[in-house]
Amino acid sequence: MNNITHLVYDFLINIGITETSAKYLNMIALLAIALVIIFIVDYIVRRILMSISSRIAKTSKTNFDDILITNKVPRNIAHIIPLLIALEFIPIVLIDFQYLENIIEKSLQVFAIILTLWIVRSVLNSLKDYFKTLPSLKDKPIDSYIQVFMIIAWITGFLFAFAIITGIPVWRFLTGLGAASAVIILVFKDTIMGFVASIQVSVNDMVRIGDWITFEKYGADGDVTEITLATVKVKNFDNTITTIPTYALISDSFKNWRGMTNSEGRRIKRALNIKMDSIKYLTNNEITKLKDIQLISEYLEMRQEKINTYNSKNTIDKKSLLNGRNLTNIGVFRKYAEEYINHHSAINKEMMIMVRQLAPTTQGLPIEIYAFSADKRWENYEYVMADIFDHLLAAVPYFNLEIFELPNNSSFKNSID
Repeated sequence: MNNITHLVYDFLINIGITETSAKYLNMIALLAIALVIIFIVDYIVRRILMSISSRIAKTSKTNFDDILITNKVPRNIAHIIPLLIALEFIPIVLIDFQYLENIIEKSLQVFAIILTLWIVRSVLNSLKDYFKTLPSLKDKPIDSYIQVFMIIAWITGFLFAFAIITGIPVWRFLTGLGAASAVIILVFKDTIMGFVASIQVSVNDMVRIGDWITFEKYGADGDVTEITLATVKVKNFDNTITTIPTYALISDSFKNWRGMTNSEGRRIKRALNIKMDSIKYLTNNEITKLKDIQLISEYLEMRQEKINTYNSKNTIDKKSLLNGRNLTNIGVFRKYAEEYINHHSAINKEMMIMVRQLAPTTQGLPIEIYAFSADKRWENYEYVMADIFDHLLAAVPYFNLEIFELPNNSSFKNSID
């Protein structure tokens, strides 16, 4: 081996080159030969591994091997053999330069750690992409867990690289880090909080990829597209992207619409404000007129019969409508609204349907519609809700009721006239 390493050196000495120049020229020649060999081996090994992995990917039924190729796992693994050859060549090439040999060997060892991290990262990315293709895992925060493993890998790699460069054993370096734990926690505070939040979000099933969430504090209203260790990305309905800190999901309040999406209907909850001075008792003539409305004609017959029976039995003086029992226009309208919603084809009849009277306010008496649209798609849901309130708003005058409105210019003008 000694004859081989000094083959160029002996030749140069024989032709009259100085000893120092001969050593440098010998090193350069051997380095050139080593680099050529390393590149050739790297090319051959890479081609062989790529060919083998491609054939396996074509014949296998799973798509995991295709994902490995996409993330360059075989290509990165192919660099291991050339690196081992380089480590073997260094003592030969730098036989006359011991100090430089030590530096290059440490550099190659550090590169070996970096190469290992590349391989680990490509494998983890492959696992991430593969898990996202599985129906049971595609909505889970896989990115967060992969990032945690990568952080651990990078920290481990840094420790070993530091130990190689400084010559300090890893265990001694870790002992020193114990004293600086407070500083480390402060530096990695967001990462630690994000990791804890990711676990809680996953375990408690708070958010999945694809969920529609509303987070007013951050102006988010859209679908979750990505959950990572530090952030959650939400694609809003106006196609903007909102980035939310992961730990905000457990520290702040937000709304997840998954329950509505998975249910059998989407809630309609809106009120009509009735002008209170338009509310009154109904006379017999007015009741007779309202019996022309098919949805409530049977109800009016039944109610009027019961009321008349009660009033007669108790000898109520009906000279005043205030005496005894009477129908009101607001009560009949409320019943009409209930019947109309019960007969509406777009309302889910298996879920709650209610027309209720809320507490009076300075803006009238709210009559609230509470029901569930069978169609949960946003545009269809809005159409159903608008269709219901279009009809009810137009129906209000038939019951001698009025919708409350704040005064406007026309109101003042009419008053003056």
